[in-house]
Amino acid sequence: MLEPTPEEARPAQSSGPVRDLRRSIASLPSSKIREVAHLGMGRDDVIPLWFGESDLPTPKFICDAAARALAAGDTFYQPNPGIAELRTALADYMNRLYGTTLTLHNVIVSASGMNALMLVMQSLIDPGDVVVTTTPAWPNLPAVPRILTGAIREVPLSPANAGWRLDLDRLLDACDARTRVIFLNSPNNPTGWMMAAEQQKAVLEFARARGIWIVSDEVYARIVYDRKVAPSFLEQALPDDRVIVVNSFSKTWSMTGWRLGWITAPAGLGPTFEMLTEYNIAGPAGFVQRAGVVAVQQGEPCVHETVERYRAARDLMVERIANIPRMRLPTPEAAFYGFIRVDGMVDSVAFAKELLSRTGVGLAPGAAFGNHSDDFVRLCFAASLPMLEQAFDRIEDFMRSA
Repeated sequence: MLEPTPEEARPAQSSGPVRDLRRSIASLPSSKIREVAHLGMGRDDVIPLWFGESDLPTPKFICDAAARALAAGDTFYQPNPGIAELRTALADYMNRLYGTTLTLHNVIVSASGMNALMLVMQSLIDPGDVVVTTTPAWPNLPAVPRILTGAIREVPLSPANAGWRLDLDRLLDACDARTRVIFLNSPNNPTGWMMAAEQQKAVLEFARARGIWIVSDEVYARIVYDRKVAPSFLEQALPDDRVIVVNSFSKTWSMTGWRLGWITAPAGLGPTFEMLTEYNIAGPAGFVQRAGVVAVQQGEPCVHETVERYRAARDLMVERIANIPRMRLPTPEAAFYGFIRVDGMVDSVAFAKELLSRTGVGLAPGAAFGNHSDDFVRLCFAASLPMLEQAFDRIEDFMRSA
């Protein structure tokens, strides 16, 4: 269980305002990804593969929708749960994907997937509540319960040549009387693991019998390579099940900078999330939501093209890494990351810094993704094939000379 030790509970400073911060805030670690990235920002020779975003800007038809809304004066406060047009469009979109019968009352629009996760956890976590989750994990995910003075209990995924795997029995055995939430991210950042529908069904039945909430981060649901969409808890849940799904426009429609996401939840939770939205952000910008409507309603060709681009990039990555000394890569089933094991590496932050310094290739250190990931680095392959080829050439030269 990850709870702050007495040494971590307060920062080293013994005087000044920092000493009066909440323990859960003072003990939060800084971002190891940005620790590396800040060393390379501004360098002309850097190939930046550290952050989780495409190298292409948002498609023009989405940008044009926002511009039209701005030109029409859509710059005022919006309804807390989001505009009805976007909520309805999102319900229709998910119904097409999953065969569900959702309505706008199941949808709350948020300012990013991260904001959605914070709203959800604010509604569920009391001090001392346990959140069971998998690792490796995007560092922001376990940070949310800690900020709210909950505790994290981690269950590791296991790497294999054919991809990462979850021991379902270990996940369920990690739950006890203090467990409030089972928190899952599938498709997964950083591994590309994708939870099978049969496992989702088993988790839901287990949680349903014990009154445990399931919070599912499905931000990468459309970035999948053997089907149209990843399995979703929405396909398994009954209307009143304790299931909340979080999603985002960032990855599917290349809208990372727009900060737009959504929560899908039982309709009865709508007023709660509406209230929490008021106290956090009031509501996402109207012109951004108008762009979201167009993305959802007209974006399927764009999604298809994007996934095919990433598929080619993934296949190139798998081929190249297989020929680089000391590097091993479980093939990702989904998302756009390679989580690469580097044999003999004991400090992924130092490795990433040295690789950046000597080659100009920016990767994310595995240590950012959990206590047992320091022999990995993460590579975001949402980039052009020529850029990736150049990056792999540099990495291979570096590894052969090490």
